[in-house]
Amino acid sequence: MQSPYPTSPGRPRLDGGDVWLFDLDNTLYPASCDLFPQIDRRMGEFIQRFLSLGWDEARLLQKHYLREHGTTLRGLMLNHGLRPQDYLDFVHAVDLTAIAPSPALDAVLAALPGRKLVFTNASTAHAERVLTRLGVDRHFEVVFDIAAADYQPKPMPECYRRLIDRHGVEPRRAVFFEDSARNLEPAAALGMTTVLVREESATAGDALADFVHHVTADLLSWLNGLLRAARPPDGPR
Repeated sequence: MQSPYPTSPGRPRLDGGDVWLFDLDNTLYPASCDLFPQIDRRMGEFIQRFLSLGWDEARLLQKHYLREHGTTLRGLMLNHGLRPQDYLDFVHAVDLTAIAPSPALDAVLAALPGRKLVFTNASTAHAERVLTRLGVDRHFEVVFDIAAADYQPKPMPECYRRLIDRHGVEPRRAVFFEDSARNLEPAAALGMTTVLVREESATAGDALADFVHHVTADLLSWLNGLLRAARPPDGPR
């Protein structure tokens, strides 16, 4: 059967015309920082308080809404009339000290030609805190967050189209880095180059999926390798 996705585009060109889209959590910083478990726990705590549920019941509902709606937030909005900002403020009130500033990431982003955007299901406020903590906020022209997506989260195709239209992104010149394989599928369908960022080994299904063009356990190493490969043979070493 012919693949519904464009042929893998190979490594991106580095001529300044590319757009680099980065997921935030567990992508721009390593999953081993264990920041997301803090967020995940606060999601359960919010549901527990908001709906007056026991902990186990709240956690089951949290995971059910994640599976059914793409984010727990969207499930709460559709089924319980939640005001999204209350939820976003609560779940992102986490301790960022586990994230170390990254001069190396700052340097590689500075060397990477083209536009750089954050594409996240989290809030802009959370993204800005993380980017500032990493020391890389100066490189990103915009954070396209869940509110900008009209609360239609990845992997809903609508939010990808909204990003493209609002920020003038040419999909075939865009590279998207994500730690969730399912969020790469709509990007590949639009013609983007996709990179799955996983500290642990990707599952066989992820690695073989037509819509996953590249897999790396280390974002920084992958970007450095891309820059090295683009240098002319007699260029600086």
